[in-house]
Amino acid sequence: MINSKLAVCLNVLLLTGAWCSASAAEIDTRPLPLAIEVAFPHAKWPLWQSAEETGVIDPLRPILLTHAGDGSNRVFVPSQQGVIYVLPNDQQASTAAVFLDMRSKVAYDDKTNEEGLLGLAFHPKYRENGQFFVYYTNKHKPHQNVIARYRTANDDPNRADPDSEEILLVLDKPFWNHDGGTIVFGPDGYLYVAVGDGGLANDPYDNGQKLSTLLGKILRIDIDKTQDGLAYAIPADNPFAGMQRARGEIWAYGLRNVWRMAFDPRTELLWAGDVGQDVWEEIDLIQRGGNYGWNIREGIHPFVIKGSKRPARDKKPQGMIDPIFEYHHDVGKSITGGFVYRGKQVPELEGAYLYADYVSGKLWALWYDTTAKRVTANREIPLPKSIPVMSFGEDELREAYFTTYSAEGQGVYRIAPAK
Repeated sequence: MINSKLAVCLNVLLLTGAWCSASAAEIDTRPLPLAIEVAFPHAKWPLWQSAEETGVIDPLRPILLTHAGDGSNRVFVPSQQGVIYVLPNDQQASTAAVFLDMRSKVAYDDKTNEEGLLGLAFHPKYRENGQFFVYYTNKHKPHQNVIARYRTANDDPNRADPDSEEILLVLDKPFWNHDGGTIVFGPDGYLYVAVGDGGLANDPYDNGQKLSTLLGKILRIDIDKTQDGLAYAIPADNPFAGMQRARGEIWAYGLRNVWRMAFDPRTELLWAGDVGQDVWEEIDLIQRGGNYGWNIREGIHPFVIKGSKRPARDKKPQGMIDPIFEYHHDVGKSITGGFVYRGKQVPELEGAYLYADYVSGKLWALWYDTTAKRVTANREIPLPKSIPVMSFGEDELREAYFTTYSAEGQGVYRIAPAK
């Protein structure tokens, strides 16, 4: 039996990677055994062939699972290679339909595998207007990401109009990696966009801290209006709207490469997993105008460029926002952010933030006390095998899924009650 604070602290550090403190010592780290099942095990994915069929390994890369919020209970699964699939939310579904084929526009290569079709979000009024939005890497211009609007075909709810594309925003980057790519609608009806710092390593152009660039930021735009020649409008209450030498689209900054963010529908908090570089991975609650520190620091620690004995910056700016949780690279090396579970099938997960690590292949449920402002539990959900979790998703009933690449086409999993 552990009977000393030091022992508890060491246990927390080993299991979670968190720095030890009075609150960290009280974190519940007991494993949380639940059922992990292949979702839609019989589904066939048109426009993709398995290695068994072709003799060439070209894994299906489902980058998300989401829904249209239109009461149809369908699920949409975009592949990183550029195809959006739709299928009924039925575990016995045998075939997915092609909702939209974007392969002629989307750049994807295994050697630059942070690019591709990265984000999909349906308009809050999709049932009325048929609009949805995508975030993808442009096949015809290197290192360029595009946010675009599409519309569903008038004669078929399971097919998008491929000719309806309206480009809203173009993001040019100096390097291929750190693309970000999450797009989500907030409770205010605005579109929030996660944009990486531009790539390479160390943020060589200091994009995270520059308000004159959209790189290394969370953006917030109004896609129902236009303004000053833009294909969208900048909400007047954005923190830097109208400020000289700052982009008004910015909602938060100082971020390295947010890989998945999501609003909790109950608390309306915006959760984000920001991928670290050398030592620390972090979970943030995104606030209006918040500076999350990159590349001055990594997690709560001064960022030190390898080979240098000094921090990347000599002066720490005031008011940087700490992550609510971080873990060391002894635990995992690339966070996959998820969402707060509000479904009904797995009551053990109520209110938990689900996240994973792509490199270590581990999955966790984290609980955060918003009043006390501390994490109360970080419980691993044991997987039947190490799975590099690419992304998370939820269906219209808010049940939990996650995705991974698969040479057999079974890359979508769901979390279910223990059996």
